[in-house]
Amino acid sequence: MKHLWAYAAFILGVVAIGSLIGVATLPGEWYAGLNKPGFTPPNWVFGPMWTALYVLIGWAGARKWIYGGAQALWWSQMVLNFLWSPVFFGLNMPVAAVVVIVLTWAAIAAFILREWNSDRTSAALFMPYLAWVTLATALNIGIVVLN
Repeated sequence: MKHLWAYAAFILGVVAIGSLIGVATLPGEWYAGLNKPGFTPPNWVFGPMWTALYVLIGWAGARKWIYGGAQALWWSQMVLNFLWSPVFFGLNMPVAAVVVIVLTWAAIAAFILREWNSDRTSAALFMPYLAWVTLATALNIGIVVLN
């Protein structure tokens, strides 16, 4: 209970910043007009999925703040994560967004590998995130190929 403030701050901070970026870079007509892969989830899935993932990411971030570990990797993936939507939706640059998302995927995977033996909880919290970013990477690449 003594670290409850850290968990609350990280979780609320990550969810709030992610939500603000999401609202500021809502998919518009440009995105609606793109050809998308057949495995693209319905639009309504993205908000709840990212909210759940941001809770897990914030939880892991609090653990790194409290207990130490791969803090640089945690912050790196967070910056890259928050950069993707402005690049893809804000600047309409799907090719540049592929670079950002591949780097994000690599930072997430590196975090999991780095933490697996020392903080398996934090590593496990990032597993659904890695799975979702794997799908998002395939979607981003698919959009580039189809357009």
